Amino acid sequence: MTKAEKVAFTIQTLKKLYPTIPVPLDHKDPYTLLIAVLLSAQSTDVRVNQITPLLFQKADNPYDMIKLSVEEIRDIIRPVGLSPMKSKRNYGLSKMLVEKYDGIVPRELELLEEFPAVGHKTASVVVSQAFGIPAFPVDTHIHRLLYRWGFTNGKNVVQTEKDAKRLFPKEIWNDLHLQIIWYGREYSPARGWDLENDIITKTIGRKKVLNAYYKTKKSR
Repeated sequence: MTKAEKVAFTIQTLKKLYPTIPVPLDHKDPYTLLIAVLLSAQSTDVRVNQITPLLFQKADNPYDMIKLSVEEIRDIIRPVGLSPMKSKRNYGLSKMLVEKYDGIVPRELELLEEFPAVGHKTASVVVSQAFGIPAFPVDTHIHRLLYRWGFTNGKNVVQTEKDAKRLFPKEIWNDLHLQIIWYGREYSPARGWDLENDIITKTIGRKKVLNAYYKTKKSR
């Protein structure tokens, strides 16, 4: 297969598997998505989705969030992990939104990245999922899969994002990054990976990755 054929096969396979694409983190607007993404660091989407209803019942906007103390926020979000840091970030970000943006989450990637707690990936998730602006957030699942598929050298997420944006049409970025996340979780995980269930990697995977898989499987 040529690189173009591999790209086309990947797009077609993901569309077939995920014609409708659920968003992993429950939210109702840009602010609640932003908070949920911050809470998801080193946690799971399932755990975050269990906790955010409790938090948003008390504060689902930055004005109400800063009425809570950092300690109150920490007590609510404790189960997601790293609660001391995350509670301070949620409070600080909400305060900045109120003071600088009248409580409205900005749509611009560059403005979102100015918030102390918001990195490029988080900002990309918000602009793509909350505002529908084309972006290609790269998490560990996407980074792993694009390397397995031979679409990037896998050295870092910055390069992986550049490679993804170069290879895939801009108009499908928002759907595609979610499709890849779901595919990685269901068919191509980091642990317990079964190549027989991973049709994309099995068909177009990097030879180095396939050889390593079969070598490991043979040695068991």
